[in-house]
Amino acid sequence: MLKKLFQSFRPPVPGQHHVRTTPEVIHKSQHSLQRSQFSRHAVGIVERLQSAGYQAYLVGGCVRDLLLGITPKDFDVATSATPEQVRAEFRNARIIGRRFKLVHIQFGREIIEVATFRAPHSDEDQADSHRSSHNASGRILRDNVYGTLEEDAQRRDFTINALYYDPVNERILDYANGVHDIRNRLLRLIGDPTHRYQEDPVRMLRAVRFAAKLNFGIEKHTVAPIRELAPLLREIPPARLFEESLKLFLSGQGAMVFEMLVDLELFEPLFPASAQALEDRPSYTHTLISQALANTDLRVAQGKPVTPAFLYAALLWPALPARVLFLQNQGVPPIPAMNGAAHELIVEQCQRIAVPKRFTLPIREIWDMQERLPRRSGKRADQLLDNPRFRAGYDFLLLRESAGEQTDDLGQWWTDYQEAHDGTRREMIRELGGRSEDGAAPRKRKRSNSKRKQGDDEAFE
Repeated sequence: MLKKLFQSFRPPVPGQHHVRTTPEVIHKSQHSLQRSQFSRHAVGIVERLQSAGYQAYLVGGCVRDLLLGITPKDFDVATSATPEQVRAEFRNARIIGRRFKLVHIQFGREIIEVATFRAPHSDEDQADSHRSSHNASGRILRDNVYGTLEEDAQRRDFTINALYYDPVNERILDYANGVHDIRNRLLRLIGDPTHRYQEDPVRMLRAVRFAAKLNFGIEKHTVAPIRELAPLLREIPPARLFEESLKLFLSGQGAMVFEMLVDLELFEPLFPASAQALEDRPSYTHTLISQALANTDLRVAQGKPVTPAFLYAALLWPALPARVLFLQNQGVPPIPAMNGAAHELIVEQCQRIAVPKRFTLPIREIWDMQERLPRRSGKRADQLLDNPRFRAGYDFLLLRESAGEQTDDLGQWWTDYQEAHDGTRREMIRELGGRSEDGAAPRKRKRSNSKRKQGDDEAFE
């Protein structure tokens, strides 16, 4: 599968990675798009801007996805109007962003994003830090240099995203042979790949996400510089990487994304401690993370809710046990050792990906449950069942066992305990008497799939 994703299916069209000065115009009779497939609010914005004398088109992902038969998640507009001019046309518009000024136009719960055509940055532009700014490695820090439609197409990242749909004339403007690449299911950067990745290293993650999500191959010149340039991701603000990581792992193809990130050496800049665990304990770490992502992909496919907390708990867990053991060897009791190691690991991770506190707190609670679940004597088992994080902790225990961790059948014990009547529960607790609290094995009982399925659902919600 990875080999399939990292090759060109057909020879590239000469010059295809560059943008033409005049587009290929694909008329209504030559494409499958219907204006009724697009958001009526987005179409209305384009019509109003055109009526006011501006150029305006539906652009990017919505055009690409509809050509592929996929329902778009959002609809973006590109225009020759500046953000201030767009805002003057729409009372429900607001300008957002400093690095990249945009306009959001709100219609109830739907927000249409409107961007002004961008242009390449000249030396003159870079003298004005409010319009253009780069760092030493070439990354664009501010991108408010406006240009023509042709220049905007040149600034797009991939050919399949440089498609402009005019709902008034119902035609597609294709500047970079994007329709050709969609037909051949091929992901190709516009321009020199090394330069484009240096401008914005997140494009490397976008290449992985689009290839996995759309089941596209990555053109060989597009993939070639990624391993060498992967360390540039360390320069990206952690808050931005959190948003990008959500898109990567909640795309419905998270398991494939993980394989590609590891293969292209992009996983280490995102999750350094987990990448080290992947080297130290490759089979266990790979199995646990892959299984967690496969479970997430299944939930996405079924339309079920997913919380990032459980997913991040799994992505980081393989790096945790060694740290806990180190503290225990220093004389720290198990639960304080878990708390100390968890705090240290999350602080380190947030320096790369700024996981918000609303997720880091449940991550730590899920991990803390792994130390508490073996401690079942007396009233502890019932107290744990009442804990709001029990379901997530229980599912995480099953995940660890599926990856090969030996827990003395602790997961089966908790599966049985949840199903048992009070009398049976008391007997199960008595059976633990005289054994170590941190994991003696009870007698084998019949496995129940229904309770495990319920646990799976509640852990992710």
